[in-house]
Amino acid sequence: MTYVVTDACIRCKYMDCVEVCPVDCFYEGENMLVINPSECIDCGVCEPECPAEAIMPDTESGIEQWMELNAKFSAEWPNITAKKEAPADADEMKGVEGKFEKFFSEAPGEGD
Repeated sequence: MTYVVTDACIRCKYMDCVEVCPVDCFYEGENMLVINPSECIDCGVCEPECPAEAIMPDTESGIEQWMELNAKFSAEWPNITAKKEAPADADEMKGVEGKFEKFFSEAPGEGD
């Protein structure tokens, strides 16, 4: 099992999860984070830390799209090991439906 970040992270990107990850397996895109599934040790400490409830175990049904997205972009985006400020409109974007189709960006973030 591994954990994955879903579209609930898009434009929220709170980064509380980054702070608690013992193996630094988060990678930063322009407007979301992803988890490298081969680095994740399945400890689960990140899941309850996410205010947007964007982190789920790969055992959830319908998670395949997010497994592929996390694997692909964790290989392309820079690693992030320290929490940064969330976007100014993060709270407004929390819970918005259809964020992947409307807002997803393949652009990398800044990393550490």
